[in-house]
Amino acid sequence: MLSSEEIKKIEDFVYSKPRSIQEIAQLLNKNWRTADRYVQEIEKNYGTITTRIFRKDTRGALKIVYWSSVEKISNSIFQEQLEQEIMQGKEKEDFSAFDIYQHVSNKNKKLYSKKAINEDNAGNLDRFLDMLIAAKKQVLFFSGNLSFIHTKTKTRRIFDTIEQLVKKGIPIKVICRIDISGRDNVEELLSLNFKYKKQLIEIRNRKQPLRATIIDNEIIDIKEIIEPTGKVKELDKRLFIFYTIKDKEWAEWMSKIFWKMFSQSIGAEKRLEELNKFR
Repeated sequence: MLSSEEIKKIEDFVYSKPRSIQEIAQLLNKNWRTADRYVQEIEKNYGTITTRIFRKDTRGALKIVYWSSVEKISNSIFQEQLEQEIMQGKEKEDFSAFDIYQHVSNKNKKLYSKKAINEDNAGNLDRFLDMLIAAKKQVLFFSGNLSFIHTKTKTRRIFDTIEQLVKKGIPIKVICRIDISGRDNVEELLSLNFKYKKQLIEIRNRKQPLRATIIDNEIIDIKEIIEPTGKVKELDKRLFIFYTIKDKEWAEWMSKIFWKMFSQSIGAEKRLEELNKFR
């Protein structure tokens, strides 16, 4: 069975440069067929790598494994427009998740909204935690500064649920802003790698507009917060909107958005090394 450690080992190996199946087999100390099966599983379930066969149907056929090409992400003009807005956005106000939600089939989406002071009181967290803890393959987080890990109900915290996922061996990737104000959040989350002696959590720095979670490349959960305007007959309290999308095509599209950002971003360790000089 392919372990999370082997997945990371293959991903890291391929990320530096394209590799042959034979090279991956040697890295893992496995035979060619096993290495090829592992590569196919990662390509199908995670989308982080892709393969190409040279001199196909000849005795000299060569199968090469690449870090997944994310230049061509979108399959429609709507997705291309959304991709451009997301990639150019820096703050959460720069993009509305409803612009994605409106294109998804009614049978594959749900929306929940509530006016509240903060997310703890918005009444959606238990549903989100139930989806999160059910993850079987991987979890991808688009975040602001990781402050969401402290969100809690009376009995449950997001951080504790993430810790349970680490115990289960579920890989977790995060894109967020890594700066002085959010440094403690990043260090706290990365501490789970040290605690369980597993390098399952990887965080990279990027300012981006999404506050979203992708679970197993199948479920998207997006949070949107609309602030009160203070104007007469307009919104008088914070409005929390939670979009849940269970659509394979849109989940794969959004995963590619994630990997495009991720591949262009600096790792947390390097960023923290520089930030910690300010202590």
